[in-house]
Amino acid sequence: MLKHRGFPGRLPGTDFQFVIRRPNPKGVTAITARERFPDRRPPDRRADEGFMEALWDNFGDQPFERGNLDAGRLSWLFGREVVPAEDPFDPESYEALLVIDVTAAQISFPKIFGG
Repeated sequence: MLKHRGFPGRLPGTDFQFVIRRPNPKGVTAITARERFPDRRPPDRRADEGFMEALWDNFGDQPFERGNLDAGRLSWLFGREVVPAEDPFDPESYEALLVIDVTAAQISFPKIFGG
């Protein structure tokens, strides 16, 4: 499992986790698209925004390996702002390649992308 050095471990001042420390011995947690409802709590929205900002700062518009990025946090963005960068895509692989859909990310997170 690739460890993304320099990637923030969590949203500063919170318990919202961005990375995992070690592989899950029971198997890899799958990345699944989770629906974000408009009435989500502000802390959850800040966590999504902070995670997207960290992804953009570290990877930009280039494909990146899932590695030690938290599956739960990725799942809140998956299928919209973060999409598979390979076909076929294995949602249960630490080596799976993802990429930011810049157009979707600009709409969802205008503060990050200068909108």
